[in-house]
Amino acid sequence: MLILDQLRRGDKRLRAVAAVIALWLFVLVAGLWYIQIVSADRYRASLVNQTFRNVRIPANRGLILDRNRLVIADNKPSYDLELYLEELRPLFDADFTRARAGRPMSREARDSLRWQVRYSVVSNTVHRLGEFLQEPLAIPEHDFRRHYNQWPYRPITVRENLSPAQVARFLEGSPNLPGIDLEIRPLRYYPLGLVTAHVVGYLTRDDLARDDDEGGFSYSLPTYKGAVGIEYACDAALRGSAGMKSIVVNSLCYRESETVWTRARPGQNVVLTLDLPLQKAAHDALNSVANQVRGAVVVLDAYTGDVLALVSNPSYDPNEFTGRIPEDRWQAMSDPKLRPMFNRATQGAYPPGSTFKIVTALACLESGVLNESNLTNTIYNPGHYQLGRRRIEDLAPAGYYDFKRGFKRSSNFYFIHYGLMAGRDRILSLGRRFHLGQRIGLPTRQESPGSFPEPEDVKWLWNDGNTANLCIGQEITVTPLQMALLTGAVANGGRVMHPRLISRIEPAEPGIEEGTATDFQPRVRSYLDIPEQHLALIREVMIADTEEPEGTAYLAFHEADRVTPRLKGFRVGGKTGTAQIKEGNRVVDHITWFVSFGPGDSPRYVVVVMVESGASGGLTCAPVACKIYQAIQKRLVPVSQTAPALARSE
Repeated sequence: MLILDQLRRGDKRLRAVAAVIALWLFVLVAGLWYIQIVSADRYRASLVNQTFRNVRIPANRGLILDRNRLVIADNKPSYDLELYLEELRPLFDADFTRARAGRPMSREARDSLRWQVRYSVVSNTVHRLGEFLQEPLAIPEHDFRRHYNQWPYRPITVRENLSPAQVARFLEGSPNLPGIDLEIRPLRYYPLGLVTAHVVGYLTRDDLARDDDEGGFSYSLPTYKGAVGIEYACDAALRGSAGMKSIVVNSLCYRESETVWTRARPGQNVVLTLDLPLQKAAHDALNSVANQVRGAVVVLDAYTGDVLALVSNPSYDPNEFTGRIPEDRWQAMSDPKLRPMFNRATQGAYPPGSTFKIVTALACLESGVLNESNLTNTIYNPGHYQLGRRRIEDLAPAGYYDFKRGFKRSSNFYFIHYGLMAGRDRILSLGRRFHLGQRIGLPTRQESPGSFPEPEDVKWLWNDGNTANLCIGQEITVTPLQMALLTGAVANGGRVMHPRLISRIEPAEPGIEEGTATDFQPRVRSYLDIPEQHLALIREVMIADTEEPEGTAYLAFHEADRVTPRLKGFRVGGKTGTAQIKEGNRVVDHITWFVSFGPGDSPRYVVVVMVESGASGGLTCAPVACKIYQAIQKRLVPVSQTAPALARSE
């Protein structure tokens, strides 16, 4: 009451104190009103951001299937232990404060101490996790620094692909470790591994992906992208759409609950033209030559251009790329001679050798230097071709040769003789019509155009010696796939096809997932405009190469008695080839070939085999092709029985 009496008497000092108290109470009440009423939504959202973490859930990649819907690339669950760095920040700050202990420090010293503290917290956490799992675990400091600087919103994968026993152990007695969580992510799985590696390719971590641009995720589990092959070519379709889950983290950085808000949507399935059993047969046939044989096989449908099998050897296991690759395995994959990751079927450019005599023969027929009146005329082959002071050896024995014998004995003398008469420009022009020296347009990121000159490019550079080399398949390089398309054009009547590897892209779950299927039809690249009688003549002499005793491929297609054919009721036309690889004037290697089609009476299949450092096309490559045709005949790989209506694409 004393205070009230003093106020009534007008005590100025007391009135001033009362005014200050009243003002303070007003500010306090106004502040509470602003926080609880005006800013309630903002602070509520802030609370959510502090206690919830939105985590990106990777989608299952779409399946890759063969033409009969057998699985080439699949997914299986991988149980991984992830360390969420963001949830360790309170520990980082607390340990830093204790380590600094109020000492004055320069900026550089503070930054250095912060890094030491962060790595110490992470290292200790991972070490304790390893003790719990009863296996050594560690994260190198440089890996931690790189991850923290570049991908702070991605967890560090501490241990990949836990065994079922380890998963059970973790779930039953989860260690009291902040930031550690068990995540399930789809792991790419290739059932046949080595067999399909160069077709499907492999995946790599997509470290450049901006996950925060994909829905405001706080954290993101690792994202993968196709590196080469079909995985690369169809990456956008195969990827799918990520989902999202929210986790609640308490003030001690431990997880309390988890809710999935958006289901991840799987990617689309990709159906290939590949025939998986035939792919396996081609792989086994090529590897029957020798251990670590360096070579390639291509099997096509002659009429549609469908790639039924495509093999490159040595190969690699794409399953190894789904985790960390040990240093010794990476060194083996990088071997400069074996080059297991190099696709010899589409990237390897090699001189075609005598298989190019198919083009030389057609050029001679087109020019008229070979015609119906002189095909059976013979010329004498002395066992070599003398061109000025240069002597070009001929492995065909000395003797008289007409067109058929010259082809099936693969006489260098015969084809140089008539090839020089037809002329360089005629041969080069025809080669360009087969699209030699041009990219095919494969979407798989692994393709070489080979080397094949334009006539005007060599007008002042080439002499008869160069043209002689061209006639027998030197001076140029081609890929096995290019030779398969060339052989297919001879077999199908003059249509150079686009190779078709992808036949369909479709939703993973039709009727459930959005999207419609897309079919890819066979396409004609160009027409040779060569008379059918010329192509028929080439097919006839190619059949003679495998069916007549003088043929260079005869032994490969007949039993040891040299009489009984290995293929019953299935005729094959083929051409062998052996090309030299030179360094200066020294021969350092040989490339052996066999290009073929079958059945001979109604060609549908093309089989091309190339082997580096082989003995000869007849001894090394033709037996491989014979085994593949046996697999074809046994399985009767289904292809259309009549030529389909085809769209032309320039």
